[in-house]
Amino acid sequence: MYLSSGTACMTLGSAGQYSTTWSLGSSGNMVAGKGWSTGSTSRKIGYNAGVFNGGSNGYLSLYGWSTNPLVEYYVVEDHGGFTPPGSGATFMGTVSSDGGTYNIYRTQRVNAPSIIGNATFYQFWSVRTSNNSTGTNHVITFANHVAAWKSHGMNLGTMNYQIMATEGYGSTGSSNLTVWQQ
Repeated sequence: MYLSSGTACMTLGSAGQYSTTWSLGSSGNMVAGKGWSTGSTSRKIGYNAGVFNGGSNGYLSLYGWSTNPLVEYYVVEDHGGFTPPGSGATFMGTVSSDGGTYNIYRTQRVNAPSIIGNATFYQFWSVRTSNNSTGTNHVITFANHVAAWKSHGMNLGTMNYQIMATEGYGSTGSSNLTVWQQ
């Protein structure tokens, strides 16, 4: 779990279950989740969000990193009032997967925190155009997003960790989630 400021709590359950609550100041950021220490571009992820309350700015996503090139990526399944990634993003196209349509974006962070320290890197985004339902089992076929990103010149490198994450920024919210590999 990562917390920059404010208060947050992550409760770990058995297997792939976890819950979070957060209450962050205007610039506070929180990321928490469960998943795999080594990501895979071909992994099918199952999840069930029994609760997701994104508040004014929170989102539920498959989240991870690659190196060589250094990339931070998101497949956003649900979000609060703010739709990521926000201003400054480059719209690259769409991809249909697992019963939904996702908008693809690329953003760049300059001299920002990363898994190798402060660095300049791209963020890849697939953002579902309609929030997925809570209390139901869902699947993310990550290979579909990887292929769509690649078709727009957005290439991942060596996979690092990969989690089903709850993120909050400057907001108050909660989640209760179970994640597994299909």
